[in-house]
Amino acid sequence: MPDVSDHPFLDYDWSNSPYAGAREELPSDLPIARGKPVLMTSFVDANLCHDLLSERSVTGVLHFLNKTPVDWFSKKQNTVETATFGSENNAARAAVEQIKANKLTLLQLGVPLQGAPILLGDNKSVVDSGTQPHGKLHKRHLMLSYHFVRENIAAGVLRFAFIRGPTNPADTLSKHWAYSAVWPLIRPILFWSGDTMDILDQKKGVVDRES
Repeated sequence: MPDVSDHPFLDYDWSNSPYAGAREELPSDLPIARGKPVLMTSFVDANLCHDLLSERSVTGVLHFLNKTPVDWFSKKQNTVETATFGSENNAARAAVEQIKANKLTLLQLGVPLQGAPILLGDNKSVVDSGTQPHGKLHKRHLMLSYHFVRENIAAGVLRFAFIRGPTNPADTLSKHWAYSAVWPLIRPILFWSGDTMDILDQKKGVVDRES
């Protein structure tokens, strides 16, 4: 997983926007959080005109807890978009919905969170329109997705920032790529570097020494 510990997150003032006063609504009966804090990080991407028959785009979302991948999503979108902004904006809405659901699950289990969840996408126009209070929407059919993302960011539900495409692991869920292109994105999130058969040899050596 790309290191996001030093990733820049801009904090904008939403007090003069339509989302002024927006707050995250959580159940009042959540258990007391105990244990080590967990950082939620998600990556989102969309591929325009992925389906050659219907020309529908594909949404890809990859969720991490700390540096462990725990959930992924890859699905064809319900509508045909004529521009990358539309498909990426719909993907961002889907990612925010999933992040909210995962966050609530962790809170209900009493897991402490390390700050607000992080969402990273490689379309700067979508990131800017979702995080800047003065951002404007020029496509009315994207209105609901647009306002849904902005309201949750204004309420502090999550943080949304830009990441370069070549380092976005969600690309592996939205595009059909060759091994040489996908491997650099998949390799950092593997649990084991090298031949997994070496794990069995190491375990066998431990057992032999203990016996």
